[in-house]
Amino acid sequence: MSESKRIVKFDRANPYYNGSVQKLYSVIDDPDSLVSETSMGGSVFDVGTIFDIKGSDTARAGFRHLVYQSLMDVNEWQDIEPYIKARWGEDYFQNEGIIKQTLEKVKKTGLKTHHQGMIGPDDEKLYASSFPEELSNLTMIKKYNIYKPDPVTFMKSHLYDYEKYYGNDQFVIPLEQIVRFGVTSGSSILRKYKALSDSGKKAYLRELGVDNELVPWQTFESPLIDLTTKYEPEDRNISRQEALLVSGIGGDLFSESLVRAILASFMVHRIFDRMGLNLWDLKWEIARDGQDLVFVDTLDTDSVRATLNCKVEGHNYIVNFNKQAMRDYYIIVHDDWYEAVNKTKKEAAQSGENFTEILKRGQAEGLYPETPVVDEAFMKIQEDKYLVIKNFITGKGSGEGYKQEVADVARREVEYFLNTKNKELYKKLNAID
Repeated sequence: MSESKRIVKFDRANPYYNGSVQKLYSVIDDPDSLVSETSMGGSVFDVGTIFDIKGSDTARAGFRHLVYQSLMDVNEWQDIEPYIKARWGEDYFQNEGIIKQTLEKVKKTGLKTHHQGMIGPDDEKLYASSFPEELSNLTMIKKYNIYKPDPVTFMKSHLYDYEKYYGNDQFVIPLEQIVRFGVTSGSSILRKYKALSDSGKKAYLRELGVDNELVPWQTFESPLIDLTTKYEPEDRNISRQEALLVSGIGGDLFSESLVRAILASFMVHRIFDRMGLNLWDLKWEIARDGQDLVFVDTLDTDSVRATLNCKVEGHNYIVNFNKQAMRDYYIIVHDDWYEAVNKTKKEAAQSGENFTEILKRGQAEGLYPETPVVDEAFMKIQEDKYLVIKNFITGKGSGEGYKQEVADVARREVEYFLNTKNKELYKKLNAID
């Protein structure tokens, strides 16, 4: 039976929210919903939109539509358990009893999300459980409140007050829940780990639940979860104990949110596996709706780390099919600008000012290099990555031919970086032999 598709009218002239990677619009005659318009813009290092990748808007919205449909579909959950056991061991659920209990619930209900469907680019119809003939960059979502913590200054310390979350409802929990299947060379947990003392490293590994030291491109025996703040000027990695207090939702619901984030990540891992890619980590935002937990915000190829192994000139390299490729580009090709970003972040941590304002002021004064323009050759590689992802979503890419397209674009990126001035840094970051 075909789904009944409603026409969605929204106020495009007056954005409800105008962000760096998406705009939100109010839906006419439906005050509880919003339309999300994904842009081609990209942001790295929290500096705002500094590049555009053609085709990324529809590919990202399409991937988001695919993922949220999968999370809500009880049929997709019926055979996820064998997939998990095949990759993380037959005894995974014996060691993680709470995850098994929650999975049994999810098999019957699916996971709740704010996603209501994709809006057709031509007919303005809402496709809730299918795809329009052509992907669009428009999706419809349920609206949830966003509260931001109040800043508090004590002497030279800059603190944040989360009291307003307690007793409230229908809000986005002010945390990013990051589920990690392994450690990439650019992982924030790896940077933090390397900066700690020996005793600090041991304590941090206990917090993460990891037995061995952290090294790049190491996979974990089972996925782990760590947490950062969401609405402070910079995302701040915090302990689970502090995250529970920050969340404002109480211990039981907080624990449940962590488990559901891990289960959702298994589902996304399987989607990437079907594409021939390996998922390393992804982040979730979750809203409280009474006693329900609802997955919200964007979930696309830019908010995850998915990779392919590529052999070039006798060496194996990790190729990122996500925003990490753009991060690597700025780190390797425009290292002077990247150094300025890090310097201003350190200054901002002392002054409390937003680091982007310090950076812009320094650029105007000639102290720091201008924000670089991305080389056309490298940009074309990124556009082709999104094209192969789009082909997978729409069913136009499958089998060995599709996998060869993925491998070909990966090889082009490796060869590009090996012809840059900092190719040794690229090898250090992404070579695995």
